[in-house]
Amino acid sequence: MNHKDNLSPVERIKTQSNGLRGTLKESLADDFTGAIREDDQTLIKFHGMYQQDDRDRREERVSKKLEWLYSYMIRLRLPGGFLTSDQWIGVNDIANDHSTGTIKITTRQTLQLHGILKSHLRPTIQSFNINHLDSIAACGDVNRNVTCTANPSESPLHKQTYELAGKISEMCLPKTKSYYDIWIDDELIVDRKTEEDPLYQDRYLPRKLKIGIAVPPNNDVDVFINDIALIAIIENNEIVGYNIAAGGGLGATHGNEATYARLASVLGFVDSEEKALKAVYEIITVQRDFGNRSDRKLSRLKYTIDKLGIDQYRTEVEKRTGFSFEPAREFKFEQRKDRYGWTQNHEGKWFYTVFVEHGRVLDIEGYPLKSGLLKIAQTAPVNFRFTCNQNLIVADIKEEDKATIENILQEYGILESTEKASALRKNSVACVALNTCSLALAEAQRYLPSLVTKIEPILEKYGLLEDDITIRMTGCPNGCGRSPNAEIGFVGTAYGKYNLHIGGDRLGMRLNTKYRENIGEEEILTTLDELFGIYVNEKHTEETFGDFSYRYLQTLN
Repeated sequence: MNHKDNLSPVERIKTQSNGLRGTLKESLADDFTGAIREDDQTLIKFHGMYQQDDRDRREERVSKKLEWLYSYMIRLRLPGGFLTSDQWIGVNDIANDHSTGTIKITTRQTLQLHGILKSHLRPTIQSFNINHLDSIAACGDVNRNVTCTANPSESPLHKQTYELAGKISEMCLPKTKSYYDIWIDDELIVDRKTEEDPLYQDRYLPRKLKIGIAVPPNNDVDVFINDIALIAIIENNEIVGYNIAAGGGLGATHGNEATYARLASVLGFVDSEEKALKAVYEIITVQRDFGNRSDRKLSRLKYTIDKLGIDQYRTEVEKRTGFSFEPAREFKFEQRKDRYGWTQNHEGKWFYTVFVEHGRVLDIEGYPLKSGLLKIAQTAPVNFRFTCNQNLIVADIKEEDKATIENILQEYGILESTEKASALRKNSVACVALNTCSLALAEAQRYLPSLVTKIEPILEKYGLLEDDITIRMTGCPNGCGRSPNAEIGFVGTAYGKYNLHIGGDRLGMRLNTKYRENIGEEEILTTLDELFGIYVNEKHTEETFGDFSYRYLQTLN
């Protein structure tokens, strides 16, 4: 049966939701449960939230005949990953008042809070609103947070791409006012004509859509993992246009060979920002009209492109934009990492990139990171920027404030933590996984730090401790931690078990390949010890571990 005639239940929920309102107000008013109604669990995602529960306490709760301990995650919409110091103070206070207290930096350059009880949802959103922040479209079947190169000291052209990220985000926002009606107490908009949405209509997209913008030579945003990727083309120190790519996405399903990770395919070059915006818009409309609405496992843009074929897909986009893509321009990525420590931009402003292991901003014994960042925000007029590698940049520091900021970084142990972390640890990424993600099969952010600690002596044995090997872990095959696009990737299969993938390149231009299946820690360490030993003995001059292991895999096939 044609997937257009066999819609998934989620499609019904969206079209019948009255502009994403559903029965959310009724769900919030129900004091007899910490959960919300089943259909509303789909709709709440469009408002930037997920219903979750504490999986560590499920068994205990069931034994006491109590319902699961439900709570909610709220994710902010921060195109380009930017907060003022006042907003950081606000987020710090909101985290303390309404969540677990931990501020989580995500792989999409934004922030999320976990453990928010249902009764705290509206106060949390209203507090964000007071701080001029929102969570609109941070989740759901719409364009998610738009990412771009994080550090302004990377290029004098950073501001231009950061502003483009904001324009794309604004262009792709749903037109419904339900967010304000439900969470901020604006008057219900009765006239549906004021909410007509030519981009999303009443169907929205078949699945989520992600957009990233990269400024060569640093691919810090991992641009090709996005549904839509824009690569700035620079000539004579000016952005002359963008290469546009589409079809990236790392999610898959164990045992379902029809699902797979994919990097975006380059469609071509456009010579203006106006054309870039138009191309992005129409790529989205093609996905809206041609994407699979029957099987959500096959509904991402990557599957639409592979079903139509890249040439037919490009032709359809060009028909809608009214112009043709030019041949892609040459570009070169030289690295894919954050610039830790101090950097200075062309305006003379200073930036300090803090290593935040897996994005978890909290105070632990001996390392009061969260308190230190709050002290910085309270002390000087700085900004905060977030990276796709889950780190934080104390940004836009004036020369006269640099020494003061450095003293605070020293006082709170932030300087030492960043400088002493190994290269492997600094190049590690992990998704949230257990205990809150309902899809997680294994640990990730709670486990990878200890696994790295056990891998580091092996690296030291082979003289590789300062080698910039990328290592990433996800608790399931959905790819939130970008493990398929790493030199070493772990994908959770069961508690304590992972598939080990190797052979991805260091620049984010080649996916890795499964090497070992469903293995535990002992076999992980033994296997990596063996691989590092072969690498040291057989690698070519300047060959990275990812390139070597890719070549090594070829010899096994």
